[in-house]
Amino acid sequence: MQYKLRPYQIQASDAAVRFFCNKKSERNGILVLPTGAGKSLIVADIASRLKQSVLVLQPSKEILEQNYAKYRSYGMENCSIYSASFNKKEISEVTFATIGSIMAHIDDFDHFQAIIIDECHGVNPVEGQYATFIKKVKRKVLGLTATPYRLYNAQGITTAEKGFMPNGSFKTEDYFIDEFHPMPGVTLTNACILKFLTRTRPRIFHDVLYEVSIQSLLQQGFLARLRYFDLSMIDTRRVKRNSTGRDYDEQSLSEEFARCGLANQLSNIVQRLLRPKDGKPRKGILVFTQFIEESEQLAKEVEGVAVVTGATKKKEREKIITDFKEGRIKVLANVGVLTTGFDYPELDTVVMARPTMSLAMWYQIVGRAIRPFEGKDGWIVDLGDNLKRFGKVDDLKLQMNKPGEYFISGVVGGYQKQLTNTYFT
Repeated sequence: MQYKLRPYQIQASDAAVRFFCNKKSERNGILVLPTGAGKSLIVADIASRLKQSVLVLQPSKEILEQNYAKYRSYGMENCSIYSASFNKKEISEVTFATIGSIMAHIDDFDHFQAIIIDECHGVNPVEGQYATFIKKVKRKVLGLTATPYRLYNAQGITTAEKGFMPNGSFKTEDYFIDEFHPMPGVTLTNACILKFLTRTRPRIFHDVLYEVSIQSLLQQGFLARLRYFDLSMIDTRRVKRNSTGRDYDEQSLSEEFARCGLANQLSNIVQRLLRPKDGKPRKGILVFTQFIEESEQLAKEVEGVAVVTGATKKKEREKIITDFKEGRIKVLANVGVLTTGFDYPELDTVVMARPTMSLAMWYQIVGRAIRPFEGKDGWIVDLGDNLKRFGKVDDLKLQMNKPGEYFISGVVGGYQKQLTNTYFT
């Protein structure tokens, strides 16, 4: 069947086709499309329109399955799967693959003329399998993502007068007594910075070819409006950073969870969600925890809770997810395994029972509930101080300081705040 694409989907597909047909430019580009915008359909439409061999790379079995199925639903037979996760390694005119599976036979993929990378924020421009592959094949690459930024760590100093200053931005002799000892009032600091994909150095992606905003899709009814509840008891000011500075230290987090009684609070909240005051049952409660212990305690204390983790066997995980989607399981707790590739439009409740310093993770987790469904009243319950850090996903915007200098902003504490390409400590 041929789908009737929405106007923004047509515009995204048109931009991608123009990109691949432009032989004069060797710059790589990205399509920025919110979670729930129908990336699988856009990928399928692009691949079906290109008169050249196409390699579609994605980070997981679940996303590959969605993209492949959508392309096949066009009635196209010139496609195959190359992925160890499927026990299939076939190369066709249009091949859907996972990056890990193709690396052992990288020479077999030199002939592809168009390369598409779904969830392209996962591409490390410095090293890794994607970078190795892209450098070898020397083809233009199109990326698609809802979160066009990556989290980096930075080391430097903090002063009361100037705040954080990264190493290299100040004269050492102005702030240090000697090589190892800062002057009074100067603190050694680990900070983070979310860098927009087109502003990393080195970089793989150069241009934003097309972008549609969350606000636009909400206004048109293509995404579900969400209600946010900040019920956090965690004080992230008490929590140390890990050695990279890019996330919280697990031991420090565990101590803070114990101090504030997070596991008990989580059980109480889930019980309340199962019996809401309005009497309308939730259509699914998806819980994200930092550690397996919180998910397992929740399952012991609240009836009807199932748990999936990275250690859950494939068949068992698939059965649990099916039972959850079909209503036989009311609450599904997981430890970081359902942040992407989990497509369940009826889902109306997400509980974020952990803090994160990653805007991409916050976005992806909230995005599990943002797909529209008739009569849906979506709730996001935050126990991890994330609303105070990033604000509502609905308010995220792609903006430019000047042509080509992109950044993401949000509304935090009632004020517009730049969230990428700015340091936070």
